[in-house]
Amino acid sequence: MAAVLALALALAVLAAAPAPAAALNTDGLALLALKFAVSDDPGAALATWRDADADPCGWAGVSCADGGGGRVAGVELANASLAGYLPSELSLLSELQELSLPYNRLAGQIPVAVAALQKLTTLDLAHNLLSGQVPAGIGRLVSLARLDLSSNQLNGSLPPAIAGLPRLSGVLNLSYNHFTGGIPPEYGGIPVAVSLDLRGNDLAGEIPQVGSLVNQGPTAFDGNPRLCGFPLKVECAGGVKDEPRIPEANTGMSDPGAAAEVGRRPQKRRSSPAVPILAAIVVVAIVAGVVLQWQCRRRCAAAARDEDKESAKEKGGAVTLAGSEDRRSGGGEEGEVFVAVDDGFGMELEELLRASAYVVGKSRGGIVYRVVPGRGPAVAVRRLSEPDDGDSDGSGGWRRRRAFEAEAAAIGRARHPNVARLRAYYYAPDEKLLIYDYLPNGSLHSALHGGPTASPTPLPWSVRLSIVQGAARGLAYLHECSPRRYVHGCIKSSKILLDDELRAHVSGFGLTRLVAGAHKTAAGNSKKLGSAACALRGGAVSYVAPELRAPGAAPSAAATQKGDVFAFGVVLLEAVTGREPTEGEGGMDLEAWVRRAFKEERPLSEVVDPTLLGEVHAKKQVLAVFHVALGCTEPDPEMRPRMRAVAESLDRIG
Repeated sequence: MAAVLALALALAVLAAAPAPAAALNTDGLALLALKFAVSDDPGAALATWRDADADPCGWAGVSCADGGGGRVAGVELANASLAGYLPSELSLLSELQELSLPYNRLAGQIPVAVAALQKLTTLDLAHNLLSGQVPAGIGRLVSLARLDLSSNQLNGSLPPAIAGLPRLSGVLNLSYNHFTGGIPPEYGGIPVAVSLDLRGNDLAGEIPQVGSLVNQGPTAFDGNPRLCGFPLKVECAGGVKDEPRIPEANTGMSDPGAAAEVGRRPQKRRSSPAVPILAAIVVVAIVAGVVLQWQCRRRCAAAARDEDKESAKEKGGAVTLAGSEDRRSGGGEEGEVFVAVDDGFGMELEELLRASAYVVGKSRGGIVYRVVPGRGPAVAVRRLSEPDDGDSDGSGGWRRRRAFEAEAAAIGRARHPNVARLRAYYYAPDEKLLIYDYLPNGSLHSALHGGPTASPTPLPWSVRLSIVQGAARGLAYLHECSPRRYVHGCIKSSKILLDDELRAHVSGFGLTRLVAGAHKTAAGNSKKLGSAACALRGGAVSYVAPELRAPGAAPSAAATQKGDVFAFGVVLLEAVTGREPTEGEGGMDLEAWVRRAFKEERPLSEVVDPTLLGEVHAKKQVLAVFHVALGCTEPDPEMRPRMRAVAESLDRIG
């Protein structure tokens, strides 16, 4: 009713105004309704909003769309101390792209009619006095990329429809309101690139462990006393069920007395003669199991760990990194060593091994966990694959340990903003761990092709270009940082990890050498760091340079820097085509298919990722990246540029 009165008042003013006022367009009338809805304007922010103007394009805080016509594209009046309410007439601004009114004193409800603003990309009403529920129609604003309703008095439940906004990519801030109820599982579909903030509400229940919610830090949920579950340190009722801690590999046999006690308890309730017999059988079975386990501890424990971790991966549950025996720091030929490569790494070994660990990946090199300690940020821990070399007498153990320490130290010396940072390592005869910073947004592969951490919204071109530029700088650093001329040996899109700001970090450096070294003594292998070739299986073959997979080449032929350049060229092709390395047409690999398409001068639209076709401004940049990629994947290794030149070429684009 107040909105109608405001508009009527505006029209009355216009009717009484001189003739030129009649020229004010519809957008101007809608903004005058906002002016009349403001009851207090202490800073005279709206003093230039006059009904005598032909259009509102010259008004303070108002911007208009290009091309004339006086259509309003933006209204920005931040920190103006305006008191009043939001009139429904704002829905008449059909070309409005930005409505930014933070740090004012606007009260009342958000008008339902705001759902008509289909071109709105930014809605910022933070730090006002708005109340009531969030209109469900906001979930239909198909162009909305940034939504900030923080620090108001909004209530009700979180609207699930907001999670389905197709272009949400910047901020979703609903913090410091009075929202109640649980977090809808639909919020797991919010892109990982979106900054989600639900702090300071009255939300309750368990945080859903789905989609991007799994990657959120505890800060996003702070200030909700009745919320529980990961990543908060508040256990839900039945917390053991919600975050299961799978027993250690040999826990089931570690306490025969306890197991026997379980077998004896029924005797107090039953007098059947069959019970003692069954108890005896149980005890004999336990003893036999203990003996058998002692004989094959290493192989059985490793297999049990893998099975447990795989089960945990499927269930999304937590495990621990603790092995079957007490861990100790020490030396000696078969001693255990825990070394913090980074002086700023303060986590103790016991804390690391007993913390909750979530499986996030598995490869030939071992299993990767996200480890959540009791204090400090999460870390990523790679448990290297266990060798089965039959070295039961310990001969050569000191050589393996020395080789591992040397390689891990070399990996730790690689310090670059675009290289995954090794923080610490742990060595034991039957356990090798590498500890890195945890990078929450998965890999470039999952961002391009889908995966547990993938956003439902395709990566825009600017983000893709920034990622490959960063990855190129990181790989160039590895090639140039040491006189030993390091080689990565296994570059692919899954090895390019993304942090919370989608910066690229090259991971896996030195891993192939460590895995290979786990099966050989240092004396028997003199290859330099990173020179062991990546496993040639599945789609990985498409990353391997022709000279390394040619007939007659050994399957484990030493990798080269030129081979790294070829593999990186394939990654570039993935970024611009959106295809897997094996998804060229006509049964060809991606590299061969793109090369033929350029030779035949086919339209760019036939090879570029269809999701990028709408970004017309990026056409020249996309074409430039194609040419860099084709140079990297030249069949003749001598024709390929060095990674430093590749990085410089990419940095010049855009």
